[in-house]
Amino acid sequence: MAISENARAVLEKRYLMRDEAGNPKETVDDLFHRVAGAIAAADKVFDPQADTAATAERFYRMMTELEFLPNSPTLMNAGRPLGQLSACFVLPVGDSMEEIFDAIKNAALIHKSGGGTGFSFSRLRPKGSTVNSTGGVASGPVSFMKVFNAATEAVKQGGTRRGANMGILRVDHPDIMEFITCKNNTKEITNFNISVGLTEKFMNAVEKNQDYDLVDPATKAVAGQLNAREVFDAIVSSAWQTGEPGIIFLDRLNRDNVVPQVGQIESTNPCGEQPLLPYEACNLGSINLVRHLQRTEKGFAVDWEKLDRTVDQAVHFLDNVIEVNQYPLPEIDQMTRATRKIGLGVMGFADMLLYLGVPYNSTEGVELGRQVMERINTRGHAASRALAKVRGPFPLFAESTLKNQPPIRNATVTTIAPTGTLSIIAGVSSGVEPVFAYAYIRNVMDNTHLVETNQVLKEKLVGCGLYSDELMRQVAEHGTLAHIDGIPEEIRRVFVCAHDVSPMWHVRMQAAFQDHTDNAVSKTVNFPNSATKEDVSEVYHLAYTLGCKGTTIYRDGSREEQVLNIRRVNDGKEAPPEKPASPGHIEGDYGQLLPRPRPAVTTGFTEKVKIGCGNLYITVNYDERGICEVFTNTGRAGGCPSQSEATARLVSVAIRSGMDPKEIIQQLKGIRCPSCLRQPGVPVTSCPDAIAKSLEKVIRARQGGAPAAAPAAQPMPIPGPTAKRDVSPAEVKLAKFCPECGSKLEHEGGCVTCRNCGYSKCG
Repeated sequence: MAISENARAVLEKRYLMRDEAGNPKETVDDLFHRVAGAIAAADKVFDPQADTAATAERFYRMMTELEFLPNSPTLMNAGRPLGQLSACFVLPVGDSMEEIFDAIKNAALIHKSGGGTGFSFSRLRPKGSTVNSTGGVASGPVSFMKVFNAATEAVKQGGTRRGANMGILRVDHPDIMEFITCKNNTKEITNFNISVGLTEKFMNAVEKNQDYDLVDPATKAVAGQLNAREVFDAIVSSAWQTGEPGIIFLDRLNRDNVVPQVGQIESTNPCGEQPLLPYEACNLGSINLVRHLQRTEKGFAVDWEKLDRTVDQAVHFLDNVIEVNQYPLPEIDQMTRATRKIGLGVMGFADMLLYLGVPYNSTEGVELGRQVMERINTRGHAASRALAKVRGPFPLFAESTLKNQPPIRNATVTTIAPTGTLSIIAGVSSGVEPVFAYAYIRNVMDNTHLVETNQVLKEKLVGCGLYSDELMRQVAEHGTLAHIDGIPEEIRRVFVCAHDVSPMWHVRMQAAFQDHTDNAVSKTVNFPNSATKEDVSEVYHLAYTLGCKGTTIYRDGSREEQVLNIRRVNDGKEAPPEKPASPGHIEGDYGQLLPRPRPAVTTGFTEKVKIGCGNLYITVNYDERGICEVFTNTGRAGGCPSQSEATARLVSVAIRSGMDPKEIIQQLKGIRCPSCLRQPGVPVTSCPDAIAKSLEKVIRARQGGAPAAAPAAQPMPIPGPTAKRDVSPAEVKLAKFCPECGSKLEHEGGCVTCRNCGYSKCG
């Protein structure tokens, strides 16, 4: 198998079947055999004499050679009792209490099964509207989004993939201004990505600086007017501030709706790339373009014939997925089978460019992207038509906009989806994004820091006699090759990373792929922190001009942690000077204690402690004013991560609010846990007891005394490019650092991904 050790670790952690004790019941090789066999079995539905063993072998080879991988739910659930194989769904939200809570219930079932959900809240009556049945007033779309968000928060705790949502509101809804700013407070509605549904009429009004009508969805009457340019500027301002909302162009989504008589497309999946009708699901997969290169006398070239063969197999695979899928709702089963939409996309495009010596931010790079996707789209449709000759077209074909063309098996064939975890498994760049970074400092336990280098760059530098760990540490520290003097200009010109690529090139590349993609293209336009609102506005206008169906932006560092605002209080007035009564806390309104801000630089200890269900890693950090925070991480064997994290958070808040750590130790020490008590050789009675004992050791060490036992930890270095990043709870919520391993998260493909451990906000 071509699977790397890093990919194997991700698969073992997230994808393998496990027994009741959490131990793996299969190997990585078993996983791919399980998936291949389950998907190949669908052939028997159409031909009882089909050689499914041969088909399974082809599917197995295609996946293990990393030529193609299906979306994560297929890898996780194919051949297992759950059997839910789709990544994304769209659910309708009607304008009644019954319909709203039906949607919440259905979303919970989907999240439990490992899928993500998209919603349009545009049917809900605006805030303040009369509710005839009760005589009361409606609370509006944003208030109900918070209910959906809370339900997702509850369900996601027990799932293998986190429930993710997309919330969309039409720009002509009367509550549009509240929606645009509903995530400016980054602690609100954290389980949603949001996008504004723009119309051609609205965009024309923006260009002309005109007012446009707001329409009450319940009565269809004009409910007011707003200036289009002011609304557009508000969208830009919020996106510049927090990365949201994104934008989608509703008229373009419905222009390509192949079954308009069934309904209008109102929403997409959580990453913005898969427009779907209510109750539709889409089954996605990605071709690894790096595996479709061949060496020639002049270097590398695209192996077009191999690419064609993989497209044929991938379309066959994805159509089979529809057949064996166990959908979470009967309505989804019926609607998905009626259109049989699939979404074949790519990953490793940026790495392909590197092998070919083509800069991402170049006309040649954009044209190659267009050429590759045109080939995949054309061949994919041909493969779907070939299947239709044997299996028949999708059931709604005769009623579709395609009815005058040759019959086709799938209403849509291509989608460019984010491939965060899949690209880690494949060892390549994500989707059609540029390489985010060429070198990482991988943080492993016990304060070990390893340099991990992009394989293409490593091969290039080794061939030139330039590679060294020290050079790669410089690359990791700078985040780019652009200013590394030891690297030749020609290499720096080709090996550009996401922040070297100007926003305009990001959009041009997205548009090139969109030209030959049935559905949409998941893409994040990454801005430097210094970008202006005018820069964001220019990208949104360019996305509209070049024919994109939507776009998402992220300005580096825009989601700063602002849990406390020292100089201002909630009413916006200047706060009184900080009282010096206690150095451990800040006094807020009404005399309540507020924790002092977390210092920018800390020193501390990390200790590995054996507990009843594995290992617990406890970090205690301090500054010149004393201990300031505690955080925990569990080893692979398991543990109670939520409970130990909650304890650590409360300890941190209490200490920074001025509480004596010795009082906290007294409260935690001696708490008993059956898992610890029944395991021999465990030196603590529980996770809280372990935290208390670590606090004691740090206090003794800082007072100059020797710890009671030889410390398992070493002093942590001052945080820098090669040190482990201390992660506060707020930073996790703001999608800055991975909640599982603490590494910095990347904004790409319309989603947020950790390249270190495979965590993905969108699942």
